[in-house]
This record gives sequence, structure tokens and C-alpha cells, in this order.
Amino acid sequence: MTSRVFCHLVAKIERLCYNHFLPPDGSLSYVIKAQMSSKSFQSEERNILLMGPPGSGKTSVGRILSDKLGMPVIDIDDDVLERVWGMPVADKLAEVGGELFLEEEGKAVCNLSASGCVISLTGSNPLHTDAMRHLKRSGLALYLDVDGDDIIERLSRIKVNRIVGQGDGMSMRDILQYRKQFYETWADTRVLCGRGDSVEQVAEKALQVLARYQDSESDTYTSTRSHVLRKNGSTNDPKFFSDVVVEGLAPDGGLYVPTKAFAKLEPSQWLRLASMSYPERALAILEKCIHPLDISLLELRSMVNQAYGRNFAKESVAPVKHLIGNQYVLELFHGPTASFKDLALQLMPHLFAHCLPRMCNYLLLVATSGDTGSAVLSGFDSLGAADRQRVGVLVFFPERGLSLAQKLQMTGFKGNARALGVLADFDFCQKSVKRMLADPSFTGHLAVEYTTVLSTANSINWARLLPQVVYHASAYLDLLRNGVLTFGDPVDVCIPTGNFGNAMSAVYAKQMGVPINRVICAFNHNCVVSDFISTGQYDLRGRKLSLSSSPAVDILKSSNLERFIYHVSCGNSNLVRDLFVRFEDEQVFAVSEYLLQRIQQEIQAGWCSEENCLAAIQDVYSETGYIMDPHTALAKVVADRLHDRSCPLVLCSTAHHAKFAPAVLKALRYPYIPHDPLEQLNALSAIGEAQRHDALFKYLRESGRERHTVCEADFGVLTDQVESMIQDSFLKVL
Repeated sequence: MTSRVFCHLVAKIERLCYNHFLPPDGSLSYVIKAQMSSKSFQSEERNILLMGPPGSGKTSVGRILSDKLGMPVIDIDDDVLERVWGMPVADKLAEVGGELFLEEEGKAVCNLSASGCVISLTGSNPLHTDAMRHLKRSGLALYLDVDGDDIIERLSRIKVNRIVGQGDGMSMRDILQYRKQFYETWADTRVLCGRGDSVEQVAEKALQVLARYQDSESDTYTSTRSHVLRKNGSTNDPKFFSDVVVEGLAPDGGLYVPTKAFAKLEPSQWLRLASMSYPERALAILEKCIHPLDISLLELRSMVNQAYGRNFAKESVAPVKHLIGNQYVLELFHGPTASFKDLALQLMPHLFAHCLPRMCNYLLLVATSGDTGSAVLSGFDSLGAADRQRVGVLVFFPERGLSLAQKLQMTGFKGNARALGVLADFDFCQKSVKRMLADPSFTGHLAVEYTTVLSTANSINWARLLPQVVYHASAYLDLLRNGVLTFGDPVDVCIPTGNFGNAMSAVYAKQMGVPINRVICAFNHNCVVSDFISTGQYDLRGRKLSLSSSPAVDILKSSNLERFIYHVSCGNSNLVRDLFVRFEDEQVFAVSEYLLQRIQQEIQAGWCSEENCLAAIQDVYSETGYIMDPHTALAKVVADRLHDRSCPLVLCSTAHHAKFAPAVLKALRYPYIPHDPLEQLNALSAIGEAQRHDALFKYLRESGRERHTVCEADFGVLTDQVESMIQDSFLKVL
């Protein structure tokens, strides 16, 4: 067994223990036995606990589940409390008052002994810690998360008068909000109900949630190049979310993708998400994509809230603003490093650290064309001290071609997080990272010598790509909430893209049910992917990368294009493997006319010259007062050419204009462009004070302008730097 496989095995055992309550003797064997027992809830003798506020339909849903699953049903109100007390629950509440009622209720529940039953809890059971611990020892808790307006309407209709807290000066909405924290704390999984769902629809959703929770192997991942499948569609060596997060790149050189299609949210669920905050939307989407046995619902909620909190300048995190006509700007630059990468990389480090085995050190290798590097370094710097001691980040960036502000953002980090300049382009940096990850002799040496495993935080890592799905969905929901459209109306999105991850996340959002009509990709003069989408031929022979004012798009080898071809070919991994293996040798491949038609049904693409890009910045500012960065300007120019104006269009603004101050000042015809980045930002603030990015100002103001290491474009030199950093960062095993 290799060191890497052993680390993953230990991690799985740790997660298994962490995500389940141990029996009183703390024996691991009991937990493992429970996981390996029959797939039937009844044969496992586990109870199904239905939680939720009054009016959520627990009693009615419990009866339906009892009938569908062939399990006895217990209603705590009718079958436990009223029998123990010998009086109606409402009379008991009136007799003793709310605080004493909770204690009496908790004692009665603690004496309940049942197995293999559907148990409908009271709305107040989760407020009693001992009672819930008792119930959870033999039960799986489902939180029926029903829309608050639906609950209030139901309660007003049936005139309920037995709710703890009712009559104490708290409105029903206040009671629901207060209790929500307790349901979230105890829930193993959640039934996210849509606005207006009937009891029968809630019960159907509950059955689907139970089936998914029970069949943990349904949420597996495969490589875009893997072709060995079992009868149920999963790979012979199933990979779970925690595995693909840690590994990053598949062993066969492919990229990990879900074995099954994304789970879709129903229109009623999307309608409910429209009124929610960005973190709430993120949780609702991500819990559909991450199995609770990999990351529990409670832990995922904590990670999401930490990722999208005060570190973002806007409470809305990713606001949508009207630009002109039927064009809207999705501002993805309000995070700490002023680029869209923050939307993924403030969350990914928490996902990564959670999935790591405790006995190994991990070094993440990152290639960046500008923004990814600083976002990765910032995100991993937010981890706790214990995680930072065993996780390192090494960023490779092209020494020439980045803006000075981008470079200063990266080179200020030291210790276990550092950045190195390379005298090459981004494609060389990315190819070197992928080569290191796929080299068993190199990774084996590091594992044996230093107990250190390599991974990556580039968008080839699934945990980096997945959070980006959220902001495409959130943009549509903002337009829905603001009355620009009604659910089901289509919207087009235009995305400046280089590595194709941002575009791929929009395609996945569409798979989840967001009514995205067309994804338009915008490129600069390094337009090899645009040419491919037009012709079906991906040809790098004789193509040279040319630097531009939009460096994030200065990419010729687009990694996530592999995921897209896998998607449009309906998971034809043999085709994907043949295309990209050939491409690595010959630098060219072509797809069939049929596949090209499928590509063009989902994606449109165009490119923009430097001259037109800068002119667009000036034109938009003159007309609206809004300042775009060069990447957003690419999207604006390409969208104006390709969008048919039959529906609203969302332009993805992927970076704050201050990160590219010289180009923006040039576009705005500023008479004198200062050399110092801080002076450049001051000049931009004088033009558009309302659009200032305070975190970027603070960072550049405090930057020490330290010298940084610059390496030759030599693979051996880069591997030496990796080993040197490991020696500096982690204890060597003698």
C-alpha cells in the first residue's frame, strides 16, 4: 500500500468516526458495522427523526414515510407526551409555562426507547440537548426546512395555541427564526422545501434525501479519462468528494467530474432561494453536491458562513448591478484580493483542510496567470494555526506579464505560503504543476522522505471549481428578486475566460436548473479556445502567447476544456482520453462535426483586440460612469457582438479595475500614469471614488515590496524549489 493510499484510508476512517455519534463505549467497531449493514433503514434498526418548526408537516410527512417505507410511526405529541402526562400538550404548556414545559418534555423523550421507526418530533424537542442526544443515538435526523411564509399561513389557518414562546411577546416569525439554529445544529441532512410545497411534495423530497443519505456511494467521482465502470455507473475504485479534493488531479492525468449528473433544484426551491442571502444560497447548492458523510451539514454551514462573511466588502458578496439596456454586471471582486477567485478560494481551504488525513503534510502547487495566486495564499492564510502547520502553498507565476499590483499581492507571503516568479508563461507553469502531480517517482519520493503529499488549488481541483457554480445561480436569483425576470425566463452570461473554469461552472449551474440560455466566452488575442469553438480544431502548433492588459486570459492550454468536452460528449471518456493524450504529443486535435454542433449549442465565443478592449473601458465610463477592468471590457465587447438581446445578459466582472490600474488609466486617457501602484490607485480613486476597493488599498499600502525568487523555465529547477520548500516547512522523517 502506497503512502498516499494509506493516508486516504486513514482519512476515511477519521471522517467515519467524526460524522457519527459513537456508542457509550466509544467502540469504533460499532460505527463501522452500522455503515456496512443492510441498506434498509428498518434492518439497521435506525429511527428516522423528523425535525422542523410547528406547521412544517412533521406528523403528516411521518405518516406518509411510514407507509412508503413500511416502518412504524411515532408522533411525540400524541404517542409519548399525552400518554405520559395524561392530558393534552396545550393544557400542559398552559399549566407549567414554557421553560418548565421544555424540561418536562425533555424528560419524557429521554425515556423513549424505539428502533426502526419514523419519529415525528415536536417543534421544541431540538431545544433540549439531552433529549436530542438520546434520540440521535439511534436516529437519523431530517430537518424539514419549510418556507416561513408557508408555515405562518398554515398555523394561522389551524389556529395552533401550543407553541413554546407564543404569547411571550414574540411574533411567530421571531419564534421560527430563533428555533432555526437548533434544527440546523442537530440535522444530519436537510429537506429543502420549495415555496408552496404540499405535504405530499415535502414527503417526496424527504424520501429522496433519505435515499441519497443511505446510498453514500451514489455521490462518486470519475476521471474525464476513465473508462472502467461498474454496473451502477461508478468506477471500480470509487472516489468520493473528500478523495478528489485531496488528490486534485486524477492519476490518469484526467480531471475529476461527478459520476452522475448534478442534482437539480426544482423551480419552487429556486424561488425560495431568491429571498436568501449569498451564504444561504451557497449552502443550499453545495449540500446538493457534497454528501453529508464527507462533510456534515453543520460543518459545511460553518465553512460557508466563515468564507462569505466580513472578508467581503459587500454584504451581498457578489452583487448584480444594472449597466445599460438589458446588460447587468455581476461584480465578483469584493473579496480580499479583488478578484472572482476569492469566491472559491475563501471556501476551498476549509474544505481541503477538513478532508486531509491528520498524519500527513500537504503541499499545494498552484500555477497562476495573476489572480489565482493571491487568492489561494489569502484563503489558506485564513486557516487555523494547526492546519497551517501541515498545509503549505507554493505558487508559480510568470515573472513577466502580471500587473505590479498582482505581483505585490503574492510576494508578501512567507513561510508555508510563498510565490515564485518563473521566466516563462502561464502555460509552462501549469504544465509543470500537472507534470509533478502525475509523476509517481517524484510524488512517491516526497511521500516517503517527508510524509508530504502534493495537490493543487487550481481549477483542475474540483473543490476550486464547485463554489463558482454558486455565483452564477446567485446572479439569476438577484435578477429574479429584483423583478427583472420571472423564474423560467432565460438569461445569457458572458464570461472572460482563460482556463475555462468560470465558463464550466456556468454550464454546471445550468445543469442544476438555472435557466441560463447561452454561455458566451470572451477572449483576448490569445484566442485559441475561441478558434476551437468556431472550427472544432484545437491547434497550438506555431501559436505563441502574447502578453496583454488582461493577463488572466493570457492562456493557450485551457485545462477545463477537458471537462467541457466530457460534458458535451455525454461522458465519452474514451474520446476525451484519445483527444488529450494526442494533444499532449502533437499539440493539435479536432472534434467531429456532430460534437462541434453540440459545443456551439451551449457555448458562443469571440475575442477582442487590445485597442477595442481599452476603448470599451472609456466608452462605458463616458456613458455610465462605471469603470470596468480589462477582463470585464473583453466581455462587454464580445457580448455586444454576439448577444441577440432576446433576454437579459449578465457580464461577469472578474476583477476590480484597480488591479490593472495602468491599463485602465491609459484607457481613461489619464494624462500621467504614476509608476507606484499606490499612487495609481489614488489616481483611479480621484476618478471613481465610489468604486474604490479598500482591501486592495490596504494591502498595497502595507506591502514591504520584498524581493522574491525568480526561476528559470526549467522543470528540474521547479522540482528543486518544491523539495526545498518542503524541507523548510515540514519536519523531515529520518
